[in-house]
This record gives sequence, C-alpha cells and structure tokens, in this order.
Amino acid sequence: MPVKDYFTILELEPSASLPEIRKAYRKLAQLHHPDKTGNEPYSAARFAEIKEAYEILTDPNKKEHYLQQRWYQQSTGNRKTQPLITPVAMLKQVLELERYVSRLDTFRMDREGLVQYMLELFADETLEKLRAFKETETVHAILDTMLRAMKPLKPHQAAQVTAQLQKMAPADPYLSSRLDDFLHRAKKSARQEKYGVVLALVITLLICLIIYLLGR
Repeated sequence: MPVKDYFTILELEPSASLPEIRKAYRKLAQLHHPDKTGNEPYSAARFAEIKEAYEILTDPNKKEHYLQQRWYQQSTGNRKTQPLITPVAMLKQVLELERYVSRLDTFRMDREGLVQYMLELFADETLEKLRAFKETETVHAILDTMLRAMKPLKPHQAAQVTAQLQKMAPADPYLSSRLDDFLHRAKKSARQEKYGVVLALVITLLICLIIYLLGR
C-alpha cells in the first residue's frame, strides 16, 4: 500500500520543524474545516487528510515509523527504475541502506519493515543476476555492509535475512562463516540483554528489601 506524503499534504518540506508543522496545520485547518466549508465533501476529505498528517508528524513514535516507511517506498521505487542489476549497483544501495539505518532510533524503528525491505532488496531474481557476475570481492563487500545494517535486528529477524543472503554465493565459505558468526553473536547479545534485565530487577528488589529491613 503506497505511503501518503504527509509533508506535501501540509504543503511543507520534509525538513520542516515541529513549529512549522503546527503553523501549516493551523493555516490549512482554518481553510478546510467543515464549520467553514459547510461540510462540502471535497473540503471535508481534504481536512481529514490534513488532520491525519498533523497527527502523524507531531507524534514522535508515529513520525519515526512513517519516515522509515516513506524511505523504504522511495528507495524501492528508485531501485525498480534501475535498468540493470550489477554487484556494484547493489553495493551502492546497501551502503545507502547502512547509512540510513545508522541514523534510526533503535527504540522506535520498525524492525519488521526493515526486514521486509531487505528481503525485497535481495529477492531471488536479483540474487540470480548477481551470481552471474561471479564478482566475489564485491559480493563480500555487499555482505559485510549488510551485516552492519542488520545489527539492530532481533535474532529471528536476522535469521530470515541471512538465509536469503546466503543465496548470493551458496558455496562461498566466507559467506557461510560470516553469516554463522553474525547469527551466533546476535543470539548471544540477545541472551545477555535478557539476563541483564533480570539481574537489574533482582538487584533492585534486594536494595528495596535492605532499605525496608534497615528502616524497621
């Protein structure tokens, strides 16, 4: 489903600040509010879009999710217009993806959306074309860049992408080794994070218990 361009709806540039978004909303809402247009259908529809855009762009969590989906759509659209798939062209795309992911807020990012984008980027048809070039060094560079972009993923999400990446060169020991190591590290990190939370809770409870006992 296409992602709406909320910035265009509010007649703003994507770099617009929060005060600019609020100012644009007030201006457009006054023009198209049902109370002023007598519930005219087209103005009512326009007002609904303006209201929706404002609610999304002024909510930090919703805006982060929206911007991520917007980037995926624009990037995928650009990719589909490319006349030729080559290892070098793919490397450029994954470098762009890595830069984009590095700027995301890991607490708000849409990880499932990121996984779906990666799987689409490395679709079977694309991988078949890449294999035909037999450019091992470039494929290794693509893999290394992708692994950096995949760091925010959960282990089960990373497993989906690594299974697809392995198809770039199924018999390449470097790919197999790097992918296995990445998954191992991802699972280990997830376990440490889980146990770290449990340990923090235990320590907190012990401190509370000590304070309670000392205060008796």
